[in-house]
Amino acid sequence: MEELYNQYRKLLFTLAYQLTGSAADAEDTVQDVFIKSFDVHPERLEKPKAYLCKMVTNHCLNQQKSARKRREVYVGPWLPEPIRTPETETLEATVARRDQLSYALLVLLERLTPTERAVFVLREGLGFDYSEIAELLGKQETNCRKLVSRARSKMGTSEEETFAAEAVELEWVSRFLTSLEQGNVDHVLSLLTEDVMLVADGGGKAIAFKHPVQTPDHVARVLLDGFQGKGSIYQGKLRFEVASLNGETGIVIRSGDETLAAILIQLRRGKLARMYAVRNPDKLARV
Repeated sequence: MEELYNQYRKLLFTLAYQLTGSAADAEDTVQDVFIKSFDVHPERLEKPKAYLCKMVTNHCLNQQKSARKRREVYVGPWLPEPIRTPETETLEATVARRDQLSYALLVLLERLTPTERAVFVLREGLGFDYSEIAELLGKQETNCRKLVSRARSKMGTSEEETFAAEAVELEWVSRFLTSLEQGNVDHVLSLLTEDVMLVADGGGKAIAFKHPVQTPDHVARVLLDGFQGKGSIYQGKLRFEVASLNGETGIVIRSGDETLAAILIQLRRGKLARMYAVRNPDKLARV
């Protein structure tokens, strides 16, 4: 079983993380699945990958029932837990691979039912065939195809757009931060799309906007005030650190030894379309 753990833990962590949006829950799921698998008769492990993926998927589907109830009383928007992805290959670094779901798509996955999310992640995130997904979930292959189509419709993406997320380059982020530092309102506005939106997750444990901030003028004002300390939600001297988060270029804000926020950006034609700011301290342990 130790050999199977070393072989499949990265895949199973990725699957669980994409199904739950929580690295902590994903790690617990992988551990629970392998503990339970120790009691499984060897004959049932002729196809260990399929068996373990099915175990993880079922565990996450059950977990999502209670998670949805918790999110009904969650203070403000709920965002996935970001993960720092270092250069070296680690458990978390597997999420960074370009052929897997971006952070923006993790946010969109929250629109789906648990079953739609499971089918979509298995197909689009991990590349399982429809026949394999049908076997894993005990459904008809045609039903699985319909679930993926329905999921794309709910998320507002087509098959061609699923992995078309625009890469955020270090140069763009540096230019953006410089504009904020200099208080260059016109340049900041020039970097925002007309439908730009800032979503902040404080979870009632850190000060954050309870509703998404929209329109270029409003978003620019919030960013400039926050960066320059005018009515800022932060206290003390801030450090803005460019970091790899979920395999994308993101920003980590710190004050002394305290991590205050992790920010992920979604671009469209070179302009900022979505900014996701995670402030809930429970979700900042891995950045």
